[in-house]
Amino acid sequence: MAYIAIRVATTSDIPILLRHRRLMWWEMGRRDESALDLMETAAREYFSKAVPDGSYHGLLAVNPVGETIGGGGIVISPWPGVVGQRAPKRAMILNLYVERDHRRRGVASELMKAMILWCRQHSFSSVALHASDEGRGLYERLGFKPTDEMRLDFNKTANES
Repeated sequence: MAYIAIRVATTSDIPILLRHRRLMWWEMGRRDESALDLMETAAREYFSKAVPDGSYHGLLAVNPVGETIGGGGIVISPWPGVVGQRAPKRAMILNLYVERDHRRRGVASELMKAMILWCRQHSFSSVALHASDEGRGLYERLGFKPTDEMRLDFNKTANES
């Protein structure tokens, strides 16, 4: 895609990473401002350590006039072993977000392809993600398959599920 460039996020991009993460949650229906504030505080603390130490590999999509129009990242975490992989670590894609005015133009696809390529180049045997309803079609077209993961949410009561 000629109209964007993909670049690696640095610590100076943390405000952008925070904005994208907050908007991502907001657009998925998580509208409780106090819960979003807690998430943002935790994310700021996380990114301030994980971006410089490389345990978060963020990528940003930039248009020809230098505006960041999207982004995503890969969390690299210690893991006790993945089938088919020697390194005791795991890769997980998250925070894929494209600004509203730039959607449906291939930006998310280019970001995903760049993150998948990075994982392959760094010898991960797989990469996982959690899919929003809006993103599921893209992920399936790129070859992602549902897994057997389940979750118990401690922030909801049994009646809210």
